[in-house]
Amino acid sequence: MKLKSTAFAANESIPAKYTCDGENISPPLSWDEVPAETQSFALIVDDPDAPGGTFTHWVLFNLPAETRQIPEAASDTGGVPGKNDFDTFDYGGPCPPGGTHRYFFKLYALNHELELEPGIEKADVLRAMESHVLDTAELVGHYSRKS
Repeated sequence: MKLKSTAFAANESIPAKYTCDGENISPPLSWDEVPAETQSFALIVDDPDAPGGTFTHWVLFNLPAETRQIPEAASDTGGVPGKNDFDTFDYGGPCPPGGTHRYFFKLYALNHELELEPGIEKADVLRAMESHVLDTAELVGHYSRKS
């Protein structure tokens, strides 16, 4: 699979619009080359450079198999929201306390839907996905706040 965004290229800077310094809305995402057996998708966005360890910015699962994009400022993705480390159930944009951080947008094609409740944490989603991942795609963006 290939995951991309019209807002930023792989390994490039994420525009401030999609961060806590801007509108804090989710960037547009799209993907292709999906395995034929895909029954659902999961999306996890996290920052491994956070001072306290990896910080989760967005958790979505059970996105319908026919989904190929998530629009900018997505509020209804068709998927089930999990809980991020902001303690909310939607996208929380980059907001690093200092330095340049990497943000990993990870998409998983799954061979079934996950039987999980809304608001579940990333670790539980990852555990439930074990042995059900058909393919993955990743898009990495960078962000640093202006002083």
